[in-house]
Amino acid sequence: MPQTRPHLPAFDRGLLRAVADGDARLTPEQSLTLLREMPLPELGFWADERCRALHGDAIRTYVIDRNINYTNVCTAKCTFCAFRRDGDEADAYVLPVEKVLQKIQELVDIGGTQILMQGGMHPDLPLGWYEELLGAIKQRFPQVHAHAFSPPEFIEFVRFFNPPGDTLEAKLRFVMERLHKAGLDSVPGGGGEIFAPSVRRKIGLGKCTGEEWLTVMRVAHSLGMNTSATMMFGHIEGFADRVHHMEQVRAWQDRSVADYAKDGGGRCMAFISWPFQRENTPLGRAKSWGDGEGDDLSQPFPGDVVAKLDGSGDKAAHPEFGRRVRMSGSTDYLRTQAVSRLHLDNVWSIGSSWVTMGPLVGQAGLRHGANDMGSVMMEENVVSSAGTTHCLNQAEICRLIRDAGFVPAQRDNRYDLLQVHDGPDSPDLRVTDWAQHRPRKLHVETKAADSKPVELTVGVKSTTA
Repeated sequence: MPQTRPHLPAFDRGLLRAVADGDARLTPEQSLTLLREMPLPELGFWADERCRALHGDAIRTYVIDRNINYTNVCTAKCTFCAFRRDGDEADAYVLPVEKVLQKIQELVDIGGTQILMQGGMHPDLPLGWYEELLGAIKQRFPQVHAHAFSPPEFIEFVRFFNPPGDTLEAKLRFVMERLHKAGLDSVPGGGGEIFAPSVRRKIGLGKCTGEEWLTVMRVAHSLGMNTSATMMFGHIEGFADRVHHMEQVRAWQDRSVADYAKDGGGRCMAFISWPFQRENTPLGRAKSWGDGEGDDLSQPFPGDVVAKLDGSGDKAAHPEFGRRVRMSGSTDYLRTQAVSRLHLDNVWSIGSSWVTMGPLVGQAGLRHGANDMGSVMMEENVVSSAGTTHCLNQAEICRLIRDAGFVPAQRDNRYDLLQVHDGPDSPDLRVTDWAQHRPRKLHVETKAADSKPVELTVGVKSTTA
């Protein structure tokens, strides 16, 4: 394991070369300095150097999957969410098993290999419902990887099902073992948001704590399942909260590798971060810093006043904490992604978030530490409910990767390469008229003629020329 060199300043080129080569690791203090102060071109250079040390100079990847949100009924009341419903609204829904299978068939038909299946935390669905759903998926589509149920869902499963066990880990293991046996392959990192309690209590009412989130992933690793991790930033948090979040992912990954790797255990394979999308959300109604009466832009943002690198920030440190947001643009996004690549030396992949930031910023992410462009996404309902509309097909995502100077390759959940597009039959190289590949909306609501609850869908263009 690389060692920290706390005596060296963050801008020390020898330190940064050692970090890029995998011979040293940054301290939280050094990463915070880089996030706040290093010019973006230089920060991007070092993140790109680290990415090339891990993934080489040639190939950058994507996956063909489908987000399936099996229900939008949720007990949590996150202030950043526009997707959730209480259950009695006209557009509250639970997808029938056959509808889920139909969606997966459509994915398989275009060469997809994975589903990302998450929902709201529905209090009335029994454990057997989830086992039946996973069993039906595996029976019909044994080749499809089921990446499903985020940590907040597992914490609510414990609350809803009251499984046996004297500790949270024991209770989680009981539930997770049953779902793993039924067909669960890996656990996605949804619901990460920001781990610092001062922030999490403000934006994620009813959602699991940061430590609970991390405990879910540790149990998954102990059972041999891989996971991912996420961070949603650009709202009420301070810069130190972002670094604290990354540090927690790194520290718990160290534990999983030390405790389970020799026995075939799992680990966190990827980290994906994205900025908060404010449209249609309660938190989005908060004023931006500087727009409120009495706001003084010569003073620090309230989140920075509260934030501590050890996560111990106290909301009482600033009277406007939680009432003001600092939205994140493309520069802040790229800075944050670059620091995540440098800080998370034990996480294999950094994903570029084109879904929230748009295709060109997502493409720029490939030069700021990201090795993966994420999903050719057939469907997405959560961030799109908050106003995001970006959508790419396979040809478009391949072109973005190639125009960034790399060879596009389709991968699976383990980041094994399935197809390297280095020949004339590559999806982007077969396109003869790019005018037929124009931006279109990701989020489309349709209502069935029989007036059943609204189902959220996406129109999918052909992934070939």
